[in-house]
Amino acid sequence: MTTPAPAAEIGILGGSGFYELLADADEHLLDTPYGAPSDTVVTGTFAGRQVAFLPRHGRGHRIPPHRINYRANLWALKQFGISRLIAPCAVGGLKAELEPGTFVLLDQYVDRTRGRPDTFFDGPVVTHISQADPYCPQLRATMAAALGDLGLPHQDHGTIVVINGPRFSTRAESRWFSAAGWDVVGMTQYPEIPLARELQLCVTGVAMVTDHDAGLEDHPDVEPVSAAAVVEVFNRNVSNLKRLLEAAVSAVPADRDCDCGSALDGAQMSH
Repeated sequence: MTTPAPAAEIGILGGSGFYELLADADEHLLDTPYGAPSDTVVTGTFAGRQVAFLPRHGRGHRIPPHRINYRANLWALKQFGISRLIAPCAVGGLKAELEPGTFVLLDQYVDRTRGRPDTFFDGPVVTHISQADPYCPQLRATMAAALGDLGLPHQDHGTIVVINGPRFSTRAESRWFSAAGWDVVGMTQYPEIPLARELQLCVTGVAMVTDHDAGLEDHPDVEPVSAAAVVEVFNRNVSNLKRLLEAAVSAVPADRDCDCGSALDGAQMSH
């Protein structure tokens, strides 16, 4: 049963460990035209702002990346009135300088997934949104300032190549991604980012490096990634991610000065 959706300013897609961050938390079970989202949406106060939070993998990390109902997740968050979305994720670094624990503020993605429903517009109105610059410049600037103020190790730009999962990359694939000049590899962000744009939300993605994927060609001592290693590094650095989210959320400007809210203007074709 769908519950009434109270107002929230900012949405966060993240792990179930972030539930504890929300003061006066309320849980809401929503239906969507696209099926059930990954879990209940939790609303509450975080860093002085009203936030709607949803764990993309569900509680206990039970939904693999290729089975996440991305459309339902984005649709559910939108029902709370959010205009901004922060989408943190864990990734493998494709460059030696991107050590585990480093944050990468994403500005581009490359889609290497398959079979994921990735649009709300299946006709009859044909809609082509722009993804030349997929992440909101205003939210990226806010996140960049927070990273700098906190002194966290970070790179203020980066391209993520999104693979389907749930398996990790082969060494050949990892070499290919690195040779292409991409910075990190992960299993989410797509189609979250274009779906957010179709809903005319501002969205920013911040990636936490947990490993070096299948290894680095010039560094034979680097071990290929394992699920256990990802969890260990993430848990060791999750406090930094929480600090970053708190700083960024508190600093999000009240008004939008970007074009994200008019993303559908001129995107729909008519005869």
